[in-house]
Amino acid sequence: MIFQETRDYLKKIGLPEGDLWDMPTSTQRFPDGAAFRIEVPTVNTADAVAALLDTATKNNVTINRVTETYGMFRHTRDEIKQYCKLCADYGAELMLSVGPRATYDTGATVLSEQGVRISYRLRGMEQLVRAVEDVKRGYDLGCRGFLIYDEGMLWLIGQMRNDGALPSDIIFKTSAHLGQCNPASFKLLESLGADSINPVRDLQIPMIAALRAAVKTPLDVHTDNPPGSGGFIRVYEAPEIVRVAAPVHCKTGNSVVSGHGQLTSASDGKKMADQASIVVEMVNKYYPEATQTPKFSPDLHLPVA
Repeated sequence: MIFQETRDYLKKIGLPEGDLWDMPTSTQRFPDGAAFRIEVPTVNTADAVAALLDTATKNNVTINRVTETYGMFRHTRDEIKQYCKLCADYGAELMLSVGPRATYDTGATVLSEQGVRISYRLRGMEQLVRAVEDVKRGYDLGCRGFLIYDEGMLWLIGQMRNDGALPSDIIFKTSAHLGQCNPASFKLLESLGADSINPVRDLQIPMIAALRAAVKTPLDVHTDNPPGSGGFIRVYEAPEIVRVAAPVHCKTGNSVVSGHGQLTSASDGKKMADQASIVVEMVNKYYPEATQTPKFSPDLHLPVA
């Protein structure tokens, strides 16, 4: 094999030697023994959350994680409390997205052609301080999970959690908007304190398998997504994604909207639940030995027996 000297070194430090074209089956699992969980992102109003969870119940499908992407600091205290109550009563983990972030800042670079390189990262120390305060606000209102868009912020809040400056039960999920898409980057995010990691949305399955070989942290992999970020639908790949990437959150549902930052309606929430049911159907049919985490108990850490 070419480049063997480099590949040998990668293996020595715990990285795969290349993309895993043999697509090995992952033996790793969530703490409860499950191979996959269902995550629905871009659920950006409390009305959408209510409709999503109600329709999922009618469809006999379990939603394990609800992720908001509009920006936590743009929701009132009452609406955040509604998010928390709806998810706790149902038994789903809630992830609120941290802001302010680049698209809400006064800097114009993010709006330019080069802005894609900035993504949603924070600009300046004051925005970093405000983002930490956003996490504290969300925690005080009942949320325990937060979606992070900046590697530096992840390092900071990871340190704060370790030092007791933030509570130990906080969960940090990294966004696909970070643009991370290789095993070395995933090792970095894991070392910074990420509790689950979202790769870019278009990775091939051998690439996803290589990510799993590099880290133990759960992966969050899109099985469908909006036109604003590609618009592809990967439901028939979902069983293989679960097989190679477990433990994995199958991210599904936001293909029914045009983009990630828009406000979503109750109608959108219903359509998201229907899309999630298709993903669960495919996994159950084509990889039936894979189990899904059931609904969570009220503390959102232990699955209901």
